[in-house]
Amino acid sequence: MDKEVVKRHGFTDDEYNKILEILGREPNLLELGIFSTQWSEHCSYKSSKKLLKELPNEGKNVLQGPGENAGVVALKNGYILAFKVESHNHPSAVEPFHGAATGIGGIVRDILSMGVRPIALMDSLRFGELRDPHVVHLFDGVVSGISFYGNCIGVPCIGGEVYFDEPYGENCLVNVCCAGIGREGDLKTGIAKGKGNKLILVGSKTGREGIHGATFASDALEGSKQEKRPSVQIGDPFYEKLLIEAILEVRKFKELIGMQDLGAGGLSTTPAEMAERGGVGIEIDIGKIPVKSIEMTPYEIMLSETQERALLCVKDGSEKKFIDLFKKWGLEAEVIGKVIEKRVFRVVKGMDMLAEIPVEGLVNGVPQKVMGSREPAYISKLRTLQIKESNREDLNTSFKRILASPNIASKKWVYEQYDYTVRGDTVFVPGFSDAAILRIKGEDFGVAMTIDGNGRLCYLNPYEGGKIAVAEAARNLVAVGADPIAVTDGLNFGNPEIPEVYWSFEKVIEGISESARGLDIPVISGNVSFYNETETLRIFPTPIIGMVGIIDPLEYAVDMTVKMPGDYINLVGKLEGNVGGSEYLKVLYGLVGGEVDVLDLDFEKKLQQVVLKLIKSKLIKSAHDVSEGGLLTAIFEKFLLAERLGVLIEIDVCSERFLFGEWQSRFVVSYGVAERPQVIEILKKEGVPYIELGLCTSGREFILNTNNKSFEWDLRELRAIYNGAIESLVS
Repeated sequence: MDKEVVKRHGFTDDEYNKILEILGREPNLLELGIFSTQWSEHCSYKSSKKLLKELPNEGKNVLQGPGENAGVVALKNGYILAFKVESHNHPSAVEPFHGAATGIGGIVRDILSMGVRPIALMDSLRFGELRDPHVVHLFDGVVSGISFYGNCIGVPCIGGEVYFDEPYGENCLVNVCCAGIGREGDLKTGIAKGKGNKLILVGSKTGREGIHGATFASDALEGSKQEKRPSVQIGDPFYEKLLIEAILEVRKFKELIGMQDLGAGGLSTTPAEMAERGGVGIEIDIGKIPVKSIEMTPYEIMLSETQERALLCVKDGSEKKFIDLFKKWGLEAEVIGKVIEKRVFRVVKGMDMLAEIPVEGLVNGVPQKVMGSREPAYISKLRTLQIKESNREDLNTSFKRILASPNIASKKWVYEQYDYTVRGDTVFVPGFSDAAILRIKGEDFGVAMTIDGNGRLCYLNPYEGGKIAVAEAARNLVAVGADPIAVTDGLNFGNPEIPEVYWSFEKVIEGISESARGLDIPVISGNVSFYNETETLRIFPTPIIGMVGIIDPLEYAVDMTVKMPGDYINLVGKLEGNVGGSEYLKVLYGLVGGEVDVLDLDFEKKLQQVVLKLIKSKLIKSAHDVSEGGLLTAIFEKFLLAERLGVLIEIDVCSERFLFGEWQSRFVVSYGVAERPQVIEILKKEGVPYIELGLCTSGREFILNTNNKSFEWDLRELRAIYNGAIESLVS
């Protein structure tokens, strides 16, 4: 085959030689296209699979680990939960509205294909600095796309996070997580088996959208974005809603063997993956595939990434039962192939053979890349950066500047565009707690969800950053009274062929693995997104951690908001630590550097267990993790929704480091006078450090007395700054 054609499909010489070995001959163009999607970084994980195997994926609640469309955990009383995080970074950078919208559609279908109803979405977003008009355009488009698709399909977006840093200016990150609830008997997998059983393609007609979308996602975002727009799919949420309800009906059919979303690569990847799981072969008749244009070539049909489609494997003879149901919902449904004994992925058109590839070679045959690895030179330099606190501003002004930072300020401009209460199961609305909580109708327990990550910390110390990402997510769940049970991770990095990038990836995986093992929280699903860079900018190494937990019974749930005058405010956890990578260094000094705090996993685990014990004993009324913005910000956020309360804090220390530093393993909790003796007794008995910071008052002021100095802020003014910062930058 022509070398230029091979090169355009993204193959190295070794990979093309492996294709020749697998086939025993030269591939034709269609076969080359099928290999190009299945062997893309996005689909094959050829640069990361070896390292991902280091992550712990077993636990008492785990029903399905990595390797399927989503991970699944057992809850209680026969209920199961499937969840996964996925990225849609490149499409969103090119076409923010449609890129983000189809990211929602794809992750929802991943959950749906496990046989459960999608019940919740969360998003984790990264953009450049909001002073850049192009960043504002991306930000607005992505949020609008998520809102449009999620609201239309009736799946609430119950929480998330948004950060702004220069390295994401040209390559924004759009990670979305979906969770679904079902019963144990509902669980399905993406498998095809049983010679003669049929394959039914359901959903939209196949068009020319998104051809080579998988390979587009496996390359650096360089060149004209206009040229890359054909690689971005266009979604139809109303069609997706019909698909959701139809699949939730057919999941009950005993003749359903397996099903899978047609995601990256479309029909060029899904049938072979289903066949590989079942140890069988697949034959697809391309002439039976419903298409939007009769002029589409076999290459276009097979590589199309048209949205709102799924592939079902059903027992021979039951096809009409399935087709009739999908037709009832106004959806396309056609038998396009069958299971065969010979373990090949065969594409025919009537009697004509168009392609035939061994399944094992196609799905698992890609040569695993051996990557170079080297610590970046900048790390040692930035770690030793000396931070000298300045007296150029008083604390009054500094605090207001930090609250006005888009990374600290309220994200209500984002979440108010989402319908976060649809279905009526959302317990705490966004901004009210560290994690979102969903009730399960008719049950006494609930599910908590969070999504978290900090690329700046991983930029400075990827190993500790990976550890911290898991621990931070776990603290979010603990703060609402939930026991963490499982992780899904989204790993966003630059070009892995650059040794410094791959070194960071290795270290992040090492950190996540150690933290997940130390806290006994298995990683059961996830996604890797490489090549997140342009000719001028490379993103921070950015692992995103989605985590779920159980609150049992649901009455244990607490939020972050203080409750009444006279309640004590207490800092529980580490009383000192490193402040590298903190927001206050960036906002007040324009610095990204310093020594990242070292996470003590033994202490972290004990701290989380003690805080959970206090919550479940109903001794504390509210809890909030101390994270971005440090201690003073965490205290303020506890009063954000308590409009008739104030706070008096009296401490001995008045340094910026203590008030705004972002070291790990800390909570701010509140409790009443009656509960105080028991709280203090437990903290002392368990050996957990603490400082009683002050009291809730009946005023509306935030008063800080320290070192013979007194500061006073009007909480109404602080709320206005905090709530209006992002809106003022995007309006």
